Amino acid sequence: MKINILLIVSLFCFHLNAQIDYFPPLLGNQWDTLSIESLGWCTDEVDNLYATLENGGTKAFLLLKDGKIVLEKYFGDHDLSSNLPWNSAGKTITALMIGVAQENDLLSIQDKTSDYLGTGWTSLPPEQEDSITIWHQLTMTSGLDDSEGFCITPECLTYLADAGTRWAYHNGPYTLLTEVIANASGVSMNSFTNTNLKFKTGLLGAYIPIGNNRVFFGPARGMARMGLLMLNQGNWDGTTVLGDMEYFQQMISPSQELNQSYGFLWWLNGYDSFMLPGSQIVFPGPLSPNAPANGYAGIGRNGQFLDVIPGENIVVVRMGDAPNDDLAPISFHNEMWEHISAIICNPTSTSQTIPEKDILIYPNPAEDVLYIQSPLNNLNISLYNSSGMLIYQQINTTLQIDLQQMPAGIYWLKIADVNGRSITRKIIHL
Repeated sequence: MKINILLIVSLFCFHLNAQIDYFPPLLGNQWDTLSIESLGWCTDEVDNLYATLENGGTKAFLLLKDGKIVLEKYFGDHDLSSNLPWNSAGKTITALMIGVAQENDLLSIQDKTSDYLGTGWTSLPPEQEDSITIWHQLTMTSGLDDSEGFCITPECLTYLADAGTRWAYHNGPYTLLTEVIANASGVSMNSFTNTNLKFKTGLLGAYIPIGNNRVFFGPARGMARMGLLMLNQGNWDGTTVLGDMEYFQQMISPSQELNQSYGFLWWLNGYDSFMLPGSQIVFPGPLSPNAPANGYAGIGRNGQFLDVIPGENIVVVRMGDAPNDDLAPISFHNEMWEHISAIICNPTSTSQTIPEKDILIYPNPAEDVLYIQSPLNNLNISLYNSSGMLIYQQINTTLQIDLQQMPAGIYWLKIADVNGRSITRKIIHL
């Protein structure tokens, strides 16, 4: 069965599935809530989560479902008005603002960085310097020596590898993206962010220079607003912040082949391997096994976490001090999600799952066509893209889905029968 026409239409109708019906007001502290009981979740697990968070130096924690607050907890003398550092979780804002700037024809991510920073922004010869683009800054593949850390002066930005051939978490080239945006737009990074994000979503905060770094500070609910905006794919209650869906998908999909778990300054879960800051080791398995496989996250130093779980319409925010000595505290992130998963205690039981033997999905990875076969009748077959948008739905028993006009990436296939049983599989489209 061909779905070309339906797919083309659906790619533009991004409210089909991940639509959020509730958004908090732009001003004030009013924010609707949902009780754990109303969701059928496990209230007796909340204390375990809070104990882990408190022992780990947490200052603020929020969990949203469908845009509404389910859990909100502040520790010590912190409250909902406390301005806390996002650290590298603030990279998510920068990635979004680069997309906005590109959508407004202020720049292209394929432009060479020197177009905006001028010749000599590194110590490289001109031909090597000109090979570095905004795309390389977004994907941590500039090839510059990451041992220099946060330094952004030319003498610190030295050659280590050709641009695009080495992934390394390097804050210097990233930090200069704020200057790229400022020079492209003619206004400061804060002014650009205020106009294109703060005034449209109510997200409070500002970039503050700390040494060579530019750190975004704001209240925890501001980070939650960012997650809510991402759940709704760049749209806030009918107001478009980012309308370029191709760029949006690039942000939250593998951006290069070196580190599968990194998009445009966003960390991605559910992939076969990942790399971490300060290391060239490729670790096997997903970034956070206890977190939903279709989630993506902003992760900052000392455990600033912004988790977005499309399809489930869940946002999780954790801000605070370092929970351990890890440079990137993903072990604490995974522990936190172990408790969150225990709270969301309505997993699909065996009786609610379609047996594996009754569903055949092939090939996977798939290049052109995906086949689904089953002896069961009247199956509801739904296909979602990586951000949780429903792009196809059909009731059938044997289905052939044409993938040729779909962008390469990760998709999620959910199959449900008339008895309420279901099965979900990650589909890789080459």
